[in-house]
Amino acid sequence: MNIISNLAEMECETIEEETSPLSNNEENQYLKKVDGWKLKKDDPHKIQKEFIFENFKEAIEFVNKVAEIAQKQWHHPDISIYGFNKTLIEFTTHEIGGLHKNDFIMAAKVNQIEI
Repeated sequence: MNIISNLAEMECETIEEETSPLSNNEENQYLKKVDGWKLKKDDPHKIQKEFIFENFKEAIEFVNKVAEIAQKQWHHPDISIYGFNKTLIEFTTHEIGGLHKNDFIMAAKVNQIEI
């Protein structure tokens, strides 16, 4: 079984001091496993996805579900709500200055939220 095939079922790991960000190749491999997410090669690298809802209330309900998962996994995204019904979710691992497997685990978990 491919080690990254079931990201949504995995748990986020504790980041150790010596942990390095994923390589470009690793980022691309993980990105294939999270539908709809885009890689932003800013400094630091991050992944992001936009979600569009019928109204503001649905956007807030979604954000609250993301927050629940983030608290359980202790890996928190940057979240923006704009245009009253659009939500942008971004993950990066600030401690290592780039992307970690945890970012993709969280993206997979967010993708499973029913909207």
